[in-house]
Amino acid sequence: MLRRVLRQCYSLHRPTVPRRLYRRFCSSPSETTATTISIDRSTLYNPPEHTHHPTSDSELVKHLKGIIKFRGGPISLGEYMSEVLTNPKAGYYINRDVFGAEGDFITSPEVSQMFGEMVGVWVMCLWQQMGQPQRINLVELGPGRGTLMADLLRGASKFKNFIEALHVHLVECSPALQKLQHQNLKCVGEENASQDTDVRTARSLFGTPVSWHAMLEQIPSGLPTIIIAHEFFDALPVHQFQKASRGWCEKMVDVAEDSSFRFVLSPQPTPATLYLLKRLKWAAPEEFAELNQIEICPQAMELTQTIVDRISSDGGGALIIDYGMNGVISNSLQAIRKHKFVDLLDNPGSADLSAYVDFASIRHSAEEASGEVSVHGPITQSQFLGSLGINFRVEALLQNCTEEQAETLRTGYWRLVGDGEAPFWEGPDQDVPIGMGTRYQAMAIVNKNHGVPVPFQ
Repeated sequence: MLRRVLRQCYSLHRPTVPRRLYRRFCSSPSETTATTISIDRSTLYNPPEHTHHPTSDSELVKHLKGIIKFRGGPISLGEYMSEVLTNPKAGYYINRDVFGAEGDFITSPEVSQMFGEMVGVWVMCLWQQMGQPQRINLVELGPGRGTLMADLLRGASKFKNFIEALHVHLVECSPALQKLQHQNLKCVGEENASQDTDVRTARSLFGTPVSWHAMLEQIPSGLPTIIIAHEFFDALPVHQFQKASRGWCEKMVDVAEDSSFRFVLSPQPTPATLYLLKRLKWAAPEEFAELNQIEICPQAMELTQTIVDRISSDGGGALIIDYGMNGVISNSLQAIRKHKFVDLLDNPGSADLSAYVDFASIRHSAEEASGEVSVHGPITQSQFLGSLGINFRVEALLQNCTEEQAETLRTGYWRLVGDGEAPFWEGPDQDVPIGMGTRYQAMAIVNKNHGVPVPFQ
């Protein structure tokens, strides 16, 4: 059955990674990790829900209402999203573990160890194309629990020269998640722990130095840098504009007479209008001619420029994997609590907010920022993982595992690369694995001196 599924998924994709590298990287089928599978954010279909019972205002709600009252008017949806997710005291990501079956959503690294291993193959291939520098910064933006990086380092641990060249940098604003990352990477010997500094450094189980930072700009420059951004861009604040009789008006968040939050339209142009004009300039007229609403992400444009500046000056590349579209996005912002969609304005801070990534905007931002980089993709996650050899990896793991582990591997494999419901599923209908292989996209930005990265050739 599995071989038929493999053929269905990858009849057109053959690994583009050198076979010797692949065999060494993925030669430990006994290292299977048991994973609890639950519904991922890309396949949710539940209608938005409200908490209809009356509740007292949380600290975050009071803070948001205070901002609106102090300014004497509404705030942008982007500012609302930023406060809800990353407010230092009450933000959604700050003080909790939001991932997995017990959280609000599950990401690809939590589905299967194979995801982190394949990303590791990509990083090592780019490192080889760069001439195997003796020192390199490996950066992950928003590393969650640290699962992806742990799987990457474990898979690459057989390559001594590569491991010894690495300095891992994790860009994470949540103290709770930093603690989980420290545990999952089995870090020891922490430096700067008692000093008044935002930068912490420790050593992982594999001897690799690991440092934590609040933002990408804090990472020292001067070394070739490879950046991984998996499900990071989707959490950046978005702004929405709605077409009205007076033109494009930004959608804002205000307080209604009954003290609840409500949406209103800005009476005049806002600072984000400059980014809207830039996005419209990049689009073909037919892309937005029929749209009554447009969603943009100024922070994604600015972050892309920061990434490109680093890659242009120091060498290296960036891998972006997320769910999104290669074109103008109308309205994708959603709130997820306990694996269900809920209303965006309902009990802020208790649900994840995320939006589709505008890959076309990232491409244009990168190309405008520098002529020293090349942009590749997006391609589907299915194409990306298939070309890196995930078929061979799942077959190797299945040769030495229990039946329970085999079921987890088959389910995880389908979740990563499949499209729609898994054809082999015999369990309860509500638990059928839904593939995200075509919903998620992969894009690479690299210094032109390194050539075209795999598997974008």
